[in-house]
Amino acid sequence: MAASCVALLTLCLVLPLLLLGAWKRWPRRRAARHVVVVVLGDVGRSPRMQYHALSLAGCGFSVTFLGFCNSKPRDELLQNSRIQIVKLTELQHLAGGPRIVQYVVKVVFQTVHLLWKLIWLEPAAYIFLQNPPGLPGIAVCWFVCCLCGSKLVTDWHNYGYSIMGLAHGPQHPLVLLAKGYERFFGRLSHLNLCVTNAMREDLSKNWGIRAMTVYDRPASFFKETPLDLQHELFMKLGRTHCPFQARSEPSDPATERSAFTEKDAGSGLVSHLPGRPALLVSSTSWTEDEDFSILLAALEKFEQLTVSGADLPSLVCVITGKGPLKEYYSRLISRKCFRHIQVCTPWLAAEDYPLLLGSADLGVCLHRSSSGLDLPMKVVDMFGCCLPVCAVNFKCLHELVRPGENGMVFEDEEELVAQLQMLFAKFPDPTGKLHQFRENLRAAKQLRWDESWRQTVLPLVMDS
Repeated sequence: MAASCVALLTLCLVLPLLLLGAWKRWPRRRAARHVVVVVLGDVGRSPRMQYHALSLAGCGFSVTFLGFCNSKPRDELLQNSRIQIVKLTELQHLAGGPRIVQYVVKVVFQTVHLLWKLIWLEPAAYIFLQNPPGLPGIAVCWFVCCLCGSKLVTDWHNYGYSIMGLAHGPQHPLVLLAKGYERFFGRLSHLNLCVTNAMREDLSKNWGIRAMTVYDRPASFFKETPLDLQHELFMKLGRTHCPFQARSEPSDPATERSAFTEKDAGSGLVSHLPGRPALLVSSTSWTEDEDFSILLAALEKFEQLTVSGADLPSLVCVITGKGPLKEYYSRLISRKCFRHIQVCTPWLAAEDYPLLLGSADLGVCLHRSSSGLDLPMKVVDMFGCCLPVCAVNFKCLHELVRPGENGMVFEDEEELVAQLQMLFAKFPDPTGKLHQFRENLRAAKQLRWDESWRQTVLPLVMDS
């Protein structure tokens, strides 16, 4: 009797879904030009998936983009008539109970919520899913693809279980469960994309998953910022962040001056201030895979060198981003007593971030891949702006950073401060290594995202 009741209940639950699936399979012609893009994260902080959506729309597809709407995406996405953003509800904080119970509740909620949203969308030819986070996204999207006749495309940015392992340890039961889940459901995707050749080889060797490498490439708006736009950005940021404000007043009250630039009141021409500070930029998600204590220790040593008389400029260090460890590092920064270095941690609008990178003198990347198989997109963006980079070393960084050509690689704060000292000696030096790196990046004529996407991804979605 009990078994019959369970079977009947199961049938009552599954039959409507099957009928709905059959109904949604019917209008296949209408679905052929529709793609769903799914991110179980903040749409505004998921640039690669935004680029996928824009490229799909540019090739005539209608795109429905599902994700959390915590920060504003790029205007190109919001203003594109072919792209519709559907907000997913995020469970951020659950009151009380063990962490494991909170995690299970969150996963169950996301499973039901995402399933509900996907089932009632217009049928799609493809569902593009970012992984990580892939729990419960991969299973839910695969299930919906089975119901609706769609094809699942998983874009592997990293391994979710490896990120979880940073907080819980690699042998934690949750981490092992997540690894098994990722491995099993990852094999069910119709197409798999990944960000490095190292990840492609690892997916094939260890998980039996065939993937195509689609490198992160800078979008067209990541480029060097003209001096007049640099000045406008510095004046704008100076209204809320002291490091961008002028150190002294100009003799002519009508002249606009920032910490780095000056705009002549008569001609309107903008010039760099003599003796200006160097602008150092880093961006971060403030997570466990980025150790900013390395940068802070290097800045302290750089300060000591400056105080002792080394021919080095003052520094303005801008660290932009949002994330769970921001408050922790902000407290550490507030305790520093720098005389020649200023540090600020703004959250920039999507349109201002490329302008800042295109205005900076040097980028610093502290991303250590949790799997050793992904590459930091921030460095891709910096290179798009012809901005040289010092990056902390890890397994496959050589696929992006070529030491001595477009940047430098360091292991710890001692190596980083030595690189800062060498690159900023006699700043700004038109014959120095920093200038040489920038010229190399200018000459490289890097492939941009949309051109790369049309060569790699578009043939897959047109032929399969």
